[in-house]
Amino acid sequence: MPRCTPRTTLDRLRTPRRFPKFLKAASICVLVAGLLSPLTQAAAAGGTAGLAANDYCGGQCSDILPPGENGNATLAQILLNQVFGTQPDHAEDQLGPYSNLAAGYSTLTDDKINTFFNDASFGVASDQVASTTKPGGRTDVTIVRDKKSGVPHITGTTRYGTEYGAGYAAAQDRLWLMDVFRHVGRGQLTSFAGGAPSNQGLEQEFWRNAPYTEADLQAQIDSATANAGARGAQALADANAYLDGINSYIDASDSGRYFPGEYVLTGHKDAITNAGTIDHFKLTDLVALASVIGALFGSGGGGEVNNALSLLAAQSQYGVTEGTKVWESFRERNDPEAALTVHNGESFPYATKPDTAQGEALPDAGSVAQEPLVYDRTGSAGTAKATGASATAAATTLTSAKRGMSNALVVSGKATASGHPIAVFGPQTGYFAPQLLMLQEIQGPGLSARGASFAGLSMYVELGRGQDYSWSATTSGQDIIDTYAVELCQDDYHYLYHGTCIAMDKVERTNSWKPTTADGTAAGSYRMQVYRTKYGPVEYRATVGGKKVAYTTLRSSYMHEADSIIGFQMLNDPDYVKSPGTFQSAVQHINYTFNWFYADSAHTAYYNRGDNPVRASGVDAEFPVWAQAAYEWQNWDPATNTAAYTPASAHPNSVDQDYYISWNNKQAKDYTTAPWGDGSVHRGNLLEDRVKKLVAAGGVTRSALTRAMADAALADLRAEDVLPKLLQVVKSSPVTDTAAAAAVTKLSDWVTAGARRKETSAGSKTYANADAIRILDAWWPLMVKAEFAPGLGTDLYTAFTANLPIDESPSAAHGPTGAHAGSSFQYGWWSYVDKDIRAVLGQPVQGGLAQKYCGGGSLSACRDILISTLKTAAGLTAAQVYPGDDQCSAGDQWCADSIVQRALGGIKHGRITWQNRPTYQQVVEYTSHR
Repeated sequence: MPRCTPRTTLDRLRTPRRFPKFLKAASICVLVAGLLSPLTQAAAAGGTAGLAANDYCGGQCSDILPPGENGNATLAQILLNQVFGTQPDHAEDQLGPYSNLAAGYSTLTDDKINTFFNDASFGVASDQVASTTKPGGRTDVTIVRDKKSGVPHITGTTRYGTEYGAGYAAAQDRLWLMDVFRHVGRGQLTSFAGGAPSNQGLEQEFWRNAPYTEADLQAQIDSATANAGARGAQALADANAYLDGINSYIDASDSGRYFPGEYVLTGHKDAITNAGTIDHFKLTDLVALASVIGALFGSGGGGEVNNALSLLAAQSQYGVTEGTKVWESFRERNDPEAALTVHNGESFPYATKPDTAQGEALPDAGSVAQEPLVYDRTGSAGTAKATGASATAAATTLTSAKRGMSNALVVSGKATASGHPIAVFGPQTGYFAPQLLMLQEIQGPGLSARGASFAGLSMYVELGRGQDYSWSATTSGQDIIDTYAVELCQDDYHYLYHGTCIAMDKVERTNSWKPTTADGTAAGSYRMQVYRTKYGPVEYRATVGGKKVAYTTLRSSYMHEADSIIGFQMLNDPDYVKSPGTFQSAVQHINYTFNWFYADSAHTAYYNRGDNPVRASGVDAEFPVWAQAAYEWQNWDPATNTAAYTPASAHPNSVDQDYYISWNNKQAKDYTTAPWGDGSVHRGNLLEDRVKKLVAAGGVTRSALTRAMADAALADLRAEDVLPKLLQVVKSSPVTDTAAAAAVTKLSDWVTAGARRKETSAGSKTYANADAIRILDAWWPLMVKAEFAPGLGTDLYTAFTANLPIDESPSAAHGPTGAHAGSSFQYGWWSYVDKDIRAVLGQPVQGGLAQKYCGGGSLSACRDILISTLKTAAGLTAAQVYPGDDQCSAGDQWCADSIVQRALGGIKHGRITWQNRPTYQQVVEYTSHR
């Protein structure tokens, strides 16, 4: 067994927890000693591996991916971690440097970047080789791991061997996680890992969106490869070789008894006899995995039924004409004050509001009911926690506020000190243990890249660098999901398709579980059931004009989860990507809704991607439409779910703009994104303001751009961009109330200090300006409701909060991201508050709200509301504002914000201080080009 890492600062931060009963037994040491006897995988240390000659970054490419590369742990390692807090090698060694940037960025210089990041150069210096492995005894591939981070550097002399090595390395680092997510994608997690309510919610959330049968999964493989010619055939061969590598490791680890210990703890393997099996992976598993990733990060749109409900509420409150104006002003489809990625004024119209909407199918008031997913609950599936998890999963699945995350800062060489472009970018994929992504370098025939890939899909690097270029992505969120009102006929399970009454297709999944060592949830079971139509799965039932309908959701990437493999293959091919143009061509083969960024030694580029359907004339993408031929996507074929898509030139794109920023903000003028909230204040402004200032000054360096990112990562968006205007209203007359005046002083001092949520010193676990932060956290929800609810009315205010949550502070467990997740300030009412307060102050507002809300537009009445709610907020204790959870005691502000690596296996990690930044991140500046 590899040695255990000594306790570190992170370990000391770990909160003592109650250990499972099986870990309390007096025989624990005997058990661990017995488990140490089987030898773990042999790997020869030493060897020779030099730095690659095909690296044009000049030592100026860096990356980081916490908590660590090693996401596998034997049973003995898991037990030692649970009892003593020790870590397997490379399980946590990237977490400290990642966390430390929050305290160290202000004095960062170029020569200190790799204090907080890994050196992402190709190859491994001979004195830095930790191990060399010939997977499966093959002679055509070698896996070298470096001493610092344990990243696998895979070098093959044949294409098959290279991909075999990639699969083997993936299983070495993420086998248990890969197994978990192939079961999530199939809606079978509880039967595999246990019936904990969180597991129930997870499988329900994803299976509702992608209720595929095994035949569906295979059909997607056949389609993706058959339609891509020689590259499709190569992708299929690569995937098969990758699977062979995974399965070779499964066999080797099983016979050698160094497989992940979670298989024992969940009852799949016996620790004493080694009885039990770990199922081999197959091609359809990869599609199941891809469906989860696509649903998490690359499927913008949906929410049309919620939009319809809030429109009807607005029309009920104000009348049809004025209510529609109010709704449109809150929707901010094309807000002129929104931060843009393509900021040169170029227009890219998409999903714009039609002059006269056609085919709308708005529900009758009070008729909408969400389609049930779970039936026939038994045992623990019927508990309040289980049903609550189901409700949360259903809400998460159907909300239009998707998990839009990731950021990018890219500066043209015209503004840098060296004359070469600089990029700091990466995806925010949350924080998990092990991490969803894994690092690797892959070198072989037609393959040359280093970077991150989702575990189980790492036959290619998905985000990272090539020989002389780097690329990354942010979630774009444009609308590729439409809702259709399918008219029912005969009964509730038949519908009209082009005038013919046909039956819906029922897909079912029955899961059962029993208690295991890992999950003591009592035995239970349930059946998941989805009705599918040619227009997609049924999500709601309602009536429209008295007619019974089923609302279905049709996603352009539905039944096409595997198609993007071709684009990723191209990105890894040094003979294909050689320029901004070839980069843009490569990502055009990726159907997920992403913004893609590129940098080499001379150029930068941007391209927005996703299969944007061409809608029928007059269809408004915001609302449900009738499932009739006249309102279908153009050239739509229900048998293959293909249609006409907007051409490449219609997607926002650019080459060599002075700079690009993206934090899931609006891409370009006239390009409508599905999530609400792309208005005057967006977290994209935190990057825009900083990068614009750097570019104006010139001489930008890697460390300067990293500092800008890190500073934005600690900023409270509300405090930086909205609070000064709120204080302007409050201070429009002298504040005579003592409590209110004290709160105003604290908030003002915080704004002056930079409005950051930052520790007083590294590791203090106490914020500077802690009282001001507490006050704003308490004030924001009180203030927003008092500002808007009286004018909107309860029903409309509630409906709008279903479209867009009012807050997403780091500690807001009620926000769409949840607690301890890092990503913050993506979804909230900051733009509404900003525009409304500016209007009340008499300041110019472009794209303002249809009415003034704070105090009915009266400055003095608005001021009274703000002061009254501020006094209430200031009087709330820290324990009331931060009530505590399974991680933190009540009143612990720092802990409430802190980031937790959410355990998806048996290894636990310590909390780190909050920062709002990519999980995997690159800092790059190329010095030359091929």
